[in-house]
Amino acid sequence: MAITCSDQASARAGLLGGPKVNSFKRDRMELQAPARSIQRYRVIRGFLRVAVRLYSRVRVEGMERLPDGPSILCFTHESWADPLCIFAAVPGRPRVYFFGPEQEEMRRGFRNRVMRWAGVVVPFRPGNRGLVAATSRAESLLCAGAVVAIAGEGRIHAGENVVLPLRDGPAYLSLRAGVPIVPLAINGTTWLGFRRVVRVRVGLPIKAAPAPAKPHANDILRLTAQIQSALETLVSDFPEQPRPGPVGRWLTELFNDWPEGSRPPIASQPGDRQVAGRTSQS
Repeated sequence: MAITCSDQASARAGLLGGPKVNSFKRDRMELQAPARSIQRYRVIRGFLRVAVRLYSRVRVEGMERLPDGPSILCFTHESWADPLCIFAAVPGRPRVYFFGPEQEEMRRGFRNRVMRWAGVVVPFRPGNRGLVAATSRAESLLCAGAVVAIAGEGRIHAGENVVLPLRDGPAYLSLRAGVPIVPLAINGTTWLGFRRVVRVRVGLPIKAAPAPAKPHANDILRLTAQIQSALETLVSDFPEQPRPGPVGRWLTELFNDWPEGSRPPIASQPGDRQVAGRTSQS
């Protein structure tokens, strides 16, 4: 008898009576990111949609390109507000989850508690074991018809038409689950000025054929390069924005977590992008 995608993902997540170690991973994941009702999701999405559109002028381009079924959104990451802008732009269905954040404990901190309450994230603990459990959860969500959004760069960056070198996580998950990956560029969040344009631009989906349990490294590299090129094209025409007033600057940096400790200079050259990039796993 053929094993369905959801059967495979459920087994890896320990939901079909797997080994004790899988049960432990499942129990911890359920504790950190428990399954939540669709009503909570609609409440948080509706609130964020209104709040973002009141503060910013959200311009959506290419939303008709989104596949009807499950997919991976690989989005550019300029600010802590980017996931909020995705909620303000994408349709209510399928349900969207965000891969991350990297957290040891989701029950601490205001932001973590809100995300946990809403059930919109797939957090992972630092280290490879945490990534394995989170990847299993993401696969099961995709197989259930959801959309998983991943910040492919693995960190925030400065610069409207900059895309840092992508991690291999989005391509790996797309190949593993056999779902299309959609490049999604968010511009206008480097500085969160009141009533400024925030553009959410959707690229053409990149279809990925289902791969073996462990996708080949060359396939991952090839797909990652395709996504990188697509994102760079999507952001190339958006101009840099001036700094806003004190309130806008405060809001911009309110939750920004710069690996350098403070906002770095804009990386305008390929060599600069390499230096400013790879500091965390996504």
